[in-house]
Formats: sequence, C-alpha cells, structure tokens
Amino acid sequence: MDIENFRIDIPQADLDDLDARLAATRWPTDMSGVGWERGVPVGYLRDLAGYWRTGHDWRSQEAWLNTFPQYTTTVDGQRLHFVHVRSANPDALPLLVTHGWPSSFVELLDLVPLLTDEFHLVFPSLPGFGFSTPMREPGWGNLFRVASAFAAVMGELGYERFGAHGGDIGAGVTGMLPMVAPGRVVAAHITGPGPVPFGPPLPTGGLSDVDKARAERFNTFQEEGLGYLHLQATRPSTLAFALNDSPAGQLAWIAEKFAAWTDPAKPLPQDAVDVDRLLTNVSVYWFTGSGASSAQFGYEGMQAFKAFVGETGAAPLNAGGVPLGVSVFAADHSVRSMLDPDGAVTSWTEHDRGGHFPAMEAPDLLAGDLRGFFRAHR
Repeated sequence: MDIENFRIDIPQADLDDLDARLAATRWPTDMSGVGWERGVPVGYLRDLAGYWRTGHDWRSQEAWLNTFPQYTTTVDGQRLHFVHVRSANPDALPLLVTHGWPSSFVELLDLVPLLTDEFHLVFPSLPGFGFSTPMREPGWGNLFRVASAFAAVMGELGYERFGAHGGDIGAGVTGMLPMVAPGRVVAAHITGPGPVPFGPPLPTGGLSDVDKARAERFNTFQEEGLGYLHLQATRPSTLAFALNDSPAGQLAWIAEKFAAWTDPAKPLPQDAVDVDRLLTNVSVYWFTGSGASSAQFGYEGMQAFKAFVGETGAAPLNAGGVPLGVSVFAADHSVRSMLDPDGAVTSWTEHDRGGHFPAMEAPDLLAGDLRGFFRAHR
C-alpha cells in the first residue's frame, strides 16, 4: 500500500465555474408565509448562496485545511483520503475517527488541538466522500468493506492497536471494526445512536421527560424528515444530476440537514456552527462531486442495513465484544432503555447541547468524553 502526501489545490477554473453557476441560479418563487416546515426557504438560501459566492473565501479555507497533514492511498482499487496527525506523546493511543453524512473530514478538525496530547489521530474520508473520490465501483457502501479498508490503513501506518470513534455512518463503521479487525480495536465510541428509521414509531409511555422528548422528536422525524433518506436509498442516480450540476441544489441539500439536525436551541445552521465552516464542508462536496457519489454510498448502505436487520428491524448496540462508549447530544434521538435494554454499553453520557455534528457544534464536550472513555480502555 503506497501512502502519498496530499495537498488540496482546487483549480481556479473550478472556482470561476462555481461563481458563474451561483450567479446564474434559477430561483424558485418565494411563496409568502412558507417557512422551514417545507424545507429550505428561498430567501434563506438566496442569502446563504450569496455569501458563498461573494463572502466565503475558499482560498483562505483551503490554506487552513492544508495545515493538517493529509494523505491518500489505494485499498482494493479505491482511492482513500485521510488526515493523520501524530502526537508528540510517545504513549499516545491511535484513534480512528470516521465522519458521517452530510459531513466530511472538515467537521472533525476542531478536535485536533483538543486531542493530540493523548491520541495519534486518523480521520479518513469515506469512499465517495470528499477526496476519497471518485467511487471506483459499486460495493463501497458496504460498511464491512469500509471498516476493513480503514483497518488496513491503520496497519499500514503502524497502528496494530487503536481506538475507534464515529457518528452517523461513522458509528456503523466503528461498530464493524472490532469484527473485521479482531484483537486490534481496544474500545469503540459512538455518538447519537438512534432507532431504525424505517421501524415502528417509538412508544413514549413510562419515559422520563428527557427521553420522552427524544422519542417524540424521533417520531416527528420519521413522519416528516425521511424524504432525503428514501430518495438516496432508492433513486440516488436521479438525485445525482441535481447535486452534481447545481451548487444551489447541493447547498440546500446539506443546509436543510444542518437546520434540522443541530442543537434544537439553535434555529438556523449558522447559529449552531460557523457559517464559513459549513460552507467549506459544502464546497468540499461541490468541488469533488461527492454529493452524487455519497448518495450512491447511501443507497448501498441502506440496502445492506436492511438485509442486516432483517424482518425485526432492530439493530441493538454492539461493539463486537470490546468496551463501547456512547455520547448523546441535545438533538439526538437516543433513548437508552430502547437501544441498550441489556446494559451492553460500557459508558453512556448525555449532554444538553450539541447535535448531529458534535465535533463541529460542541468539540469540547466530545473531546472530553473521548478522553475520559479511552483513558479507561487502553
């Protein structure tokens, strides 16, 4: 496995093309009185796209991204990109951190200064996401295959024993790693596990006020928030044309999730996360064409997941026999009595702020949980 240094350098022609496309956006009619209940409001996206075009400085963001050591390699024919930051601490634990959707390695970078005194950090980009593109062939949405590839990268870096953390898709990869790399993963940690999205609604009787609110939020999400998943899990090729051709479309597709999935106390995406960081994440999707390929990844992942859970529709938390830690943030749907009825989770921590993107929304809380958990499980 050859590992090569990587530096982001988006051609100026691509920046000019983005500017021209945003300037020529064909906006839909802005209906009076319509808000976020129907998706992203036209007025909101006009303003955000305008800032992306004239206020967001990609070259400055690109220079910042390039301050983090980045590499690419090829596993089983697939190009994989990753950030690798070695700690100066000789006793540091290698930690593999995997992002989810609609995120990228960009979400994770605020963790670096908070963790490198205790961890060697490896942040891979999922196949079909960011600079792990193009997706070479069907089959890379299988999380077992992804976990095996990431374990191979860790071995090539000289890390025979390591910890693993992830959220969203990254939580699935993290759960698979002890199975595909037995004896190598010292412990696993995930954020925001939730019920199966296509399963039955959650009962709310007998729950604490906090858990009842989480269950009710999940039931609302099931009724009103699964359109994106149904589309990506059934017709990703059709969606791909819009995401790959329209930056406004790609921006809306991601911004809507940052509005819906971040801290409930923060009504707009830029209230929950830095607007330039959000747009840097969206820009990575746009410049790499990974809106389309990440949708293909979602299709394959959901097909595999449905086959895995079978008719029961249940996916109990499992870390393949290693200690499992869970962090739950304010926007999450995680009800422990339903997800962990047998008490298999080693550590369960709940926070009253943050959401689906904790490394970007509340990096201090997430870093504290990772420190405490892995200190106990090395």
